[in-house]
Amino acid sequence: MVARVRTVAFSGVEVVDVEAQVTITPGLPAFAVVGLPDRTVAESRERVRSALAALGLSLPSRHITVNLAPADVLKEGSHFDLPIALALLAAMDVLPEDELAGYTALGEVALDGSLTSVAGVLLAALTAAARQSGLICPAACGSEAAWAGEVEIIAAPNLLAIVNHFKGTQLLPPPEPKLAPPRAAGLDFKDVKGQESAKRALEIAAAGSHNLLMIGPPGAGKSMLAARLPGILPPLEPAEALELGMIQSVAGGLRNGGLLRERPFRDPHHSASLPALVGGGLRTRPGEISLAHQGVLFLDELPEFNRAALEALRQPLETGRVSVARANSHVTFPARVQLVAAMNPCRCGYLAEPGRACGRAPRCAQEYQARISGPLLDRIDLHIDVPSVSPADLALPPPAESSAEIARRVAAARARQSARYQQLSPDHRVRTNAEADGELLDEIAAPDPAGRTLLQRAAERLRLSARGYHRVLRVARTLADLEGAATVARHHIAEALSYRRPFHLPDSAGG
Repeated sequence: MVARVRTVAFSGVEVVDVEAQVTITPGLPAFAVVGLPDRTVAESRERVRSALAALGLSLPSRHITVNLAPADVLKEGSHFDLPIALALLAAMDVLPEDELAGYTALGEVALDGSLTSVAGVLLAALTAAARQSGLICPAACGSEAAWAGEVEIIAAPNLLAIVNHFKGTQLLPPPEPKLAPPRAAGLDFKDVKGQESAKRALEIAAAGSHNLLMIGPPGAGKSMLAARLPGILPPLEPAEALELGMIQSVAGGLRNGGLLRERPFRDPHHSASLPALVGGGLRTRPGEISLAHQGVLFLDELPEFNRAALEALRQPLETGRVSVARANSHVTFPARVQLVAAMNPCRCGYLAEPGRACGRAPRCAQEYQARISGPLLDRIDLHIDVPSVSPADLALPPPAESSAEIARRVAAARARQSARYQQLSPDHRVRTNAEADGELLDEIAAPDPAGRTLLQRAAERLRLSARGYHRVLRVARTLADLEGAATVARHHIAEALSYRRPFHLPDSAGG
């Protein structure tokens, strides 16, 4: 007789159905796991053996074979421990196999029989809900699984609790979904003195989810400004939170099973490798650009990042997804992010600074800025200079406008976009102005005659690419939304063009 328990494997944020099959046959005592397991899965036999011993059960002195079907799919991760243990208990007539057939199981089994949290429970729960079956998982993952909706969840602290549940001697209560604790407050725009033009650009970027590049000398406040961006972003919509939760789930990043309502803010160090940024590795995992899905990816000291890693961001920034192709796998992760980057104007950082001018200008700046390719810069909507703050500005009292006031304007602009795209994009493929393209962009951002004339002349003079032309329209549409205007006017185009300029050295640099 073959005992079967359903489980899953993961390919990115896609779920592959797997069946744990166990047979106990006459022969020399052995415990074999087959079906293309990795080392973690192969070691599960020792964890399961010890966990059953903790329950007072010993394995029969026969040949035990565990097959993870289909055999041509690589099985990775410790979450196969629980389905293997349950299938073995069914083969030993401890648990009823017909009742287990209605559940998908995943979880790591400790040596004492307790169940440890694993990655991917939310995805498994959503899959179980889609096929109207139940889910068995560790108690620590119950809140995560509960977000899947109408699905029966058995969230158990240990194997004994599962056995008692099926025997009717212990009832495990259904878990409740919960949210992760909010991000610690304290970073507010009212703490930033000066830099009014940079604050304006950050407000525009937040309102339309536009990419932003800040260029300025060390100590000008670029990182400080970027760190305050999350405080003016609207919370995640339920659908967005679920999308992000799926990525965090497969990455093992959901703390205590709670979903985030705040938009993520990821700020990797400039030493980050290509797999760390875009995903990959020996066991393919989402990178920083996917972990920042529906939020902000902040790259400080942009030219110091690995050139290949930066170039790998070009396609995800355009498509909103990243495809990791390897010899043994091809995985796709969502990656709809808002890129915010900061850099110095040259290697020493003091190009065109009075009294501290770069001694190798303009060559130092040319070499430093050349580390950022034109195609990557073309995907950044807003380019702004962040000059040093003067001592006179630092001596002024704090600004009166707080992040909460800016956030209200951003939320109003986002609400206008949401209402517009619910009508024009019923499939919810477009949520913000930064995502609009093609005929949809022509419909929502068509400027008035004066604005159209200005844009055409500027496009010829600045030699804007087709992508750059459309990004000007997107920013102009966001400016109109911030004002509550129905039509994109000439002054919206003019301000959008002021942020969209060729990447060049300051005039005082001599080049």
